[in-house]
Amino acid sequence: MSSLPIYGLSPEKVYETLETAPEGLKLEEVGARRSLYGFNVLSAPPQIPGWKKWLAYTNHPMAILLWIAGIALLFLDHPSLGTIIILVVFINATFSFWREYRATRAIEALSRLLPVYARVIRGGRETRIPASEIVPGEVLVLAEGDNIPADARIVEEFGLRVNNGVLTGETMPARKMAEASNREGMTEIERPNLVFAGTSVISGTGKAVVFSTGMLTQFGRIANMTQAVKEPLSFLQQQMARISRVVTMVALVVGFIVFSVGLFDLKTSMEDSLVLAVGIIVAVVPEGLVSTVTLTLAMAVQRLAQKNVLVKKLASVETLGTVSVICTDKSGTLTQNQMTVRQIWVGNEHFHITGVGYEPEGEIKLDNGCSVCHPDDLTAFYRAALLCNNSRLIPPGEAHQQWTSLGDQTEAALLAMAMKGHIEGPQTIEQYQRFHEIPFDARRKRMSTLHRHDAGEIAFIKGAPREVLQLCTHIMIEGKPVGLDSQLRSRILAENDDYARGALRVLALAQREMPPRRGIYTAENVETGLTFLGLAGMMDPPRPEVAKAMKSFQNAGIRVAMITGDYGLTAESIARRIGMLKTAHPRILTGMELDEMDDNQLREMLDDEVIFARMAPEHKLRLVEAFQNKGEVVAVIGDGVNDTPALRKANIGIAMGITGTDVAKEAADIILAQDDFGAVVMAIEEGRAVYDNLRKFVTYIFASNIPEILPFILTAMFHIPLALTVAQVLVIDLGTDLLPALALGTEKPEWDVMQRPPPRSGFSLLDDKLAWRSFGWLGMLETVLCYLAFFWVYDNNIVRDFWVNNLHGLPVGLFFPEVSPDNTYMLATTVFLAGVVMAQVGNVFACRSEKSFTHQLGWLSNPLLLTGVIVEISIIFIMVYVGPVANALHHFPIPPIYWFGLVLFAPGVYGFERLRKMISRRQKSENVIP
Repeated sequence: MSSLPIYGLSPEKVYETLETAPEGLKLEEVGARRSLYGFNVLSAPPQIPGWKKWLAYTNHPMAILLWIAGIALLFLDHPSLGTIIILVVFINATFSFWREYRATRAIEALSRLLPVYARVIRGGRETRIPASEIVPGEVLVLAEGDNIPADARIVEEFGLRVNNGVLTGETMPARKMAEASNREGMTEIERPNLVFAGTSVISGTGKAVVFSTGMLTQFGRIANMTQAVKEPLSFLQQQMARISRVVTMVALVVGFIVFSVGLFDLKTSMEDSLVLAVGIIVAVVPEGLVSTVTLTLAMAVQRLAQKNVLVKKLASVETLGTVSVICTDKSGTLTQNQMTVRQIWVGNEHFHITGVGYEPEGEIKLDNGCSVCHPDDLTAFYRAALLCNNSRLIPPGEAHQQWTSLGDQTEAALLAMAMKGHIEGPQTIEQYQRFHEIPFDARRKRMSTLHRHDAGEIAFIKGAPREVLQLCTHIMIEGKPVGLDSQLRSRILAENDDYARGALRVLALAQREMPPRRGIYTAENVETGLTFLGLAGMMDPPRPEVAKAMKSFQNAGIRVAMITGDYGLTAESIARRIGMLKTAHPRILTGMELDEMDDNQLREMLDDEVIFARMAPEHKLRLVEAFQNKGEVVAVIGDGVNDTPALRKANIGIAMGITGTDVAKEAADIILAQDDFGAVVMAIEEGRAVYDNLRKFVTYIFASNIPEILPFILTAMFHIPLALTVAQVLVIDLGTDLLPALALGTEKPEWDVMQRPPPRSGFSLLDDKLAWRSFGWLGMLETVLCYLAFFWVYDNNIVRDFWVNNLHGLPVGLFFPEVSPDNTYMLATTVFLAGVVMAQVGNVFACRSEKSFTHQLGWLSNPLLLTGVIVEISIIFIMVYVGPVANALHHFPIPPIYWFGLVLFAPGVYGFERLRKMISRRQKSENVIP
């Protein structure tokens, strides 16, 4: 066997090296090789049972604390409370369970992309077999439209061209040949004599010998990388884990202190000390936090769905708000993945063509309005574009919402151009019937088709401008062939160079009226003495919304990096056209150059503006990791199989919904249903708003923790009456606080949300500022107000005596209703609970913004918040005045006169917070250096 790689061998040596023959493998040899190599399928990772995944969500620190509290209450003769707490754990686990559901779905989508059947030669006979049964050494038979089932080496071809887009991300057809390829500096995918699993034949025919199957193919390598990539924790998951650790530690420490002080210092019973400790745990753990976060993110997902942004994971919405780098593919992502002819040069005149994509709608206009081009020149040009063409345009239908194509995209672009020129397609094809084709050849760089018409035979030729021009002796001007002199030749080459500098791919069209037939038709006797018809400059146009999106990203401090399999100059031209570049001369880094760089060099290079060109899937994956190692939160936008590992590795993977492959959509966290790149801006804006709103309702929830916790601490330390019971804590956390907290999660983005940079690396949702504001300020303010109300009711002798002695004539009973001593404590705890609820009404309006005032946002701008406040107040009235509920919670009806004081808690909390904001603003303005 040869030591050369398979692509470096001649076709004869390929058969010898792979131990096969042009007649294919014998059946007994197929069986032996299948036992050695296995079936041609992609292996799937081992599945974790669903019950294990669900169980994982019931044993995190906060859940364990609630388990302990619930079980303790069951043994302490509080079965109803214990049952409720245990149910909370189950509900939260169910909400979180589905997040892990898609762990292996990407690899299943990869398998579905492989063709079901393939044609092979076995024992000298061509046969059709399931693709899964192919083994190395099989001889594949390839034809136009076939999907390729395994990696193979071409040994015979006739005009064979292959679409490698699922591996490279680029839609340009790749010409294939059978000869050996020993050129250095090329990847396997770039080798002209190799074809790969998952790709498809665009045109031509050929034979190839399989050398890799299943997980050993290029497709399998991507699948293996997809399995190996561990999906990173989202920012929300990281922050919830941190909050869980902090809350758990605080609950354990404070609970232990309360238990010890009560048992050893105050000599309370073991049962009472345990109840106080359990009360601390229940008060510290925000039972409604997980469900509130989940519901808030679900509502954000629904809002994005209305904008055709489909989010597969709830946490992904919030992570969007922290994105600092966007790595994007070019073709199909920044561009429309549809070649479009933009400029033509015909009859010595320039024309501009409007319209994008394959839709045959647009105008062909002279750049110089004063010039007049002979219509016969354009007709001849359109006719050549229509007839020297193997593609087909497909109008919108049930399967596709826009015009699509079959075949070579450059040919489809020429076909759309001809239709814009109003040439009669079916009539022209009928009039000029094709009878022969000389396929495109990489050495000739052109193709020819021959047709019969009334006047005889005619050949149409298209190809690279220089190669076509050198075969031309005439040029079509004013409907007649004119001799092609050196001046016109120089003009044509200059026009070609101008188009190329504008990042246009240029093709030349020519024709030849054939003389009476003599012998066979060959390139040598057909492609000579041609009449030049014109030039067509085409490009895959940028999506119309991309330029505006780039400006928004720049204003938001988000870096956009293009990572493409295309050539660097083409990528740079597109990047400049859409406003991505800030520097005049950005660096262009190729995949080959990246392979030669170590991690330190790559990390330093990322500080500069770089365009990443000729990148393979492993290169994209490495770049995402490099950005993440620099502390960046990375979003990857792609549409092809080659983007899959990077989509999985990224903090956020975003796939195109229409042009995207199934595997890309399965690997992504977010799908743009209408391929609208501008929707990414809306998604990030929504993500930043969710992050802001998370801080708002975390502040709101944690503020009520202080009046929930301090009663247990003060009771344990000073042996004063317990102002709030464990059941009342649950009423606040799972009842009155829930809907207002959810309403804070629906606040609209503030005006400057996309005018500020993303959060810095290492920032925390629960930072010192939030902790001080919720615990040290709002929480303490609520606690003071509630304790004033509690002692006013519980022990009001001093105040009552002052009233009687100094305010003669005023009815004492109006402000101090007669309450039996047995019910005084119940009334006091009920008033304390009502005080927390009314204080939270003021707090929810204060938390609508960390900086602005509610009137600046609009008092009525969030209807759900107003509804939440009404429901919150309704709940507390039900808890206090509905007999069965009040009796179950040991509540005593609050005398109506007390509400005159309790309702002042809401404006009191809001007013004090507004005063703090005003002082903070003034201090910041005074500290600004002019």
